[in-house]
Amino acid sequence: MRIRHRSLAAAVAATLALSPSTPAIGEDLIEVYREAQENDPVLAGARATWAATQERVPQARAGLLPTVNAAATLSLNDNRQEVRVSPPVVGSNNFVNFGYTISASQPLFRLQNVVALGQAREQVTQADYILDAARQDLIVRVAQAYFDVLLAQFTVELAQSQKAAVSEQLAQARRNFEVGVATITDTNEAQARFDTIGAQEIAALNDFDNKRTALRAIIGRNPGDLKRLGPGFEPGLPEPNDLEAWIARALKDNYSVRIAQSNLDIASLEIERARAAHYPTLDLVANFGQNGATGSVSSSGIASSADTRGRTVLLGLQAVVPIYQGGAIESRIREATALRERSRQDLETNRRNALFLAQTGFTGVTSAAASVKAFEQALVSAQTAYESNKLGLEVGVRTTLDVLNVQQTVFQTRRDLAQAYFGYLIGTLRLKAAAGILTQADLDEINRRLAG
Repeated sequence: MRIRHRSLAAAVAATLALSPSTPAIGEDLIEVYREAQENDPVLAGARATWAATQERVPQARAGLLPTVNAAATLSLNDNRQEVRVSPPVVGSNNFVNFGYTISASQPLFRLQNVVALGQAREQVTQADYILDAARQDLIVRVAQAYFDVLLAQFTVELAQSQKAAVSEQLAQARRNFEVGVATITDTNEAQARFDTIGAQEIAALNDFDNKRTALRAIIGRNPGDLKRLGPGFEPGLPEPNDLEAWIARALKDNYSVRIAQSNLDIASLEIERARAAHYPTLDLVANFGQNGATGSVSSSGIASSADTRGRTVLLGLQAVVPIYQGGAIESRIREATALRERSRQDLETNRRNALFLAQTGFTGVTSAAASVKAFEQALVSAQTAYESNKLGLEVGVRTTLDVLNVQQTVFQTRRDLAQAYFGYLIGTLRLKAAAGILTQADLDEINRRLAG
């Protein structure tokens, strides 16, 4: 039993480390994530949208604050008239008109503007949710791309290792055929398997390049060597291990649900704003102005000068009562009501989607944890079968094809085990994202599992 346990531990460690000759140095998950925070265009766009949305409140508040305007005029008038009588009468005047006015208005009652301010505040809150959702999405995308690269690299190394192992089997089959202890069939089967693995290696290398390109799209450069999972990793069940608790959390805190709820609240306020158009408005208004003119008047050769000055001051209340707007107000109310219903249905859609993500995420993590344990045991069994078939080939009770088939099973199980590990890690992140509780701390925890 102790030997079996050691074999299991060795097999798992080999799978996690991927290659004993691979150095432990390299970029870890947090380093890649921090670089993605600086260079990912999706997150950068979300930040810009968030910053723009912050201005909604000052803009809406401006509708409740005073407005002050100033205007000035300056004009030159040059008039000349000639009356053709005997003797003719000629008259002219030249004036410079000037003036300025300062007007101010303070809204006292504008219900539409009050509701608009409430909408703006809700939009700012929604912007926080959208930015947090983008941050969660970046965590998942970085982890997915990071582990995709590791799995693709592992697949390449497996193909190369399998190619080397099959090459040995091919050489052995050729030697056995030359000395007459084996048929040409063994050689042909080994050659066919060698050629197949060569094609698989090419496909694996292409996939590895594609996965590195996907990570590059996030961090803005070609990634270097990445740290791999260290030994001693044991996947656990979700905490809490209760599906209903995760569903309840997702229905409440999932960011898509929060954003949809904000949309519903904003749509409800839009109905209030449309109805507020029925209400009168009341403003305190003030106006101060000065004007004047200076010039000269000439008639029949007699000239005189003129200089006038004037001032106006106005302070009062201005009320506007909407009586009939051609049915536009009622139409806007109906439109806003229909849009609120759409927002309500969008909220229900997002709640159902959050429930789906929580349930599939929970079952995915639990099944991935079970798969890891199953593949760990399967790897030990496959390795034992491989050793037994190699021994059987030596004593003549197994064929080269038997050994090649079992060898293929060993390598495939190693890849399945690595994929199960990575699937478990990504699944835990996706489950927390579905519940709206995914943070960088969760990425830190995974990062600590990487080989140092």
